[in-house]
Amino acid sequence: MAYDKFTVLKSSAVPLPIENVDTDQIIPARFLKATKREGFGDNLFRDWRYNNDETPKKDFILNNPIYSGKILVGEKNFGSGSSREHAAWAIYDYGFRAVVSSFFADIFKGNALNIGILPVTVTPDFLEKIFNAIEADPKVELEINLPDQIITILSTGAKESFVINGYKKHNMINGFDDIDYLQAMKEEIKTFASKSIY
Repeated sequence: MAYDKFTVLKSSAVPLPIENVDTDQIIPARFLKATKREGFGDNLFRDWRYNNDETPKKDFILNNPIYSGKILVGEKNFGSGSSREHAAWAIYDYGFRAVVSSFFADIFKGNALNIGILPVTVTPDFLEKIFNAIEADPKVELEINLPDQIITILSTGAKESFVINGYKKHNMINGFDDIDYLQAMKEEIKTFASKSIY
């Protein structure tokens, strides 16, 4: 399944200044029964977003209309815990296309890249600059330039480079998952196979 192409994303951001956000907090285990990747966004951060009577918790950031955008900004060690892919599905289905943190759990990072979410790892100092900029103006925009691998706070011009695996970068720019990548190489594979000595 192909996903949205990701080249340059310019968007306001939703701040989540909480460390060690694990996958059970992102999507509680009781919502993992579905096998299709749709509908998980409704339950993103479910126990943080809603009371037991299903009313929204007014103090949770996703329930605050001041904040919006396609970028989620988290604290260090984002996506720790179990390896469930559903955590990445829920973030994507909610509408986020990038998550910024100073450190990601490896499995979450891989799951995010596999479905079209860009995990942007920044230094703790730059992360603090982002949180400060959002606090000063909730509508401030960030620009994430994937081809150049640079994230910029547009209100201040502060920028920092980030690292991404070349294969995953190629796939995200083209909107490919692993199967799409192989499909795009079909003719090259056929040519290689025809020259094989086996």
